[in-house]
Amino acid sequence: MNRLLVLVLVLLPGAAAAQQQPQPSTPYYPAPPPAQAPTVQQGTPTTGLSSPLPAGIPKIDRTEIASDAEAQLFADARKISWGRYAKVKGAKYGDVTVTRQGNVWIVKGRIDSVAPGSEGDWASIDGVVEKIAPGVVQIRGEVAFRVAKVEKGTACKVAGVLNFKRSGKSQVWRLAEGDNPCDGMREGFDLVYEKAVEKKPVPAQPKRG
Repeated sequence: MNRLLVLVLVLLPGAAAAQQQPQPSTPYYPAPPPAQAPTVQQGTPTTGLSSPLPAGIPKIDRTEIASDAEAQLFADARKISWGRYAKVKGAKYGDVTVTRQGNVWIVKGRIDSVAPGSEGDWASIDGVVEKIAPGVVQIRGEVAFRVAKVEKGTACKVAGVLNFKRSGKSQVWRLAEGDNPCDGMREGFDLVYEKAVEKKPVPAQPKRG
């Protein structure tokens, strides 16, 4: 009995000391990694996706002619009138050309102001005709206005689908979106019909003997 008591007294301090010793550090503390990583569900592949937004402005490959009479009239638009300076003494028309490239109508033109005090100011048009209908010509492009006293002479532009409207027997197509985006002034930008004058050949004069 005494021996058993002595043995218990000897073992108790050692067990207490073992419990007080800190656990050795390990890179897997507090738990070892799993034997196999969790599986991840594979999503839909990202290849072949398309944007919900249009890639760009659709290319015009044909001018829609909804009125042959209007098209014949517009084909002879040759002059540009600029309302900002139209009533100034010395003002002159600018030139515009309407050409056809295959099934597409192209419009380009420019007017340079020569009125006193406005030298160096100009307006221009560059675009493709989308549609010609009774009393209206729709052009996709831009019209620019350069006025020295506006935006320090930087050209102000209106762009996109531009509507040139004509009423009744008028021979003028006026830009509906003709407000200058910089100073808000109504520019009065017009394309004017002018029938080409046919030059008749001069008959040869008989030679005098």
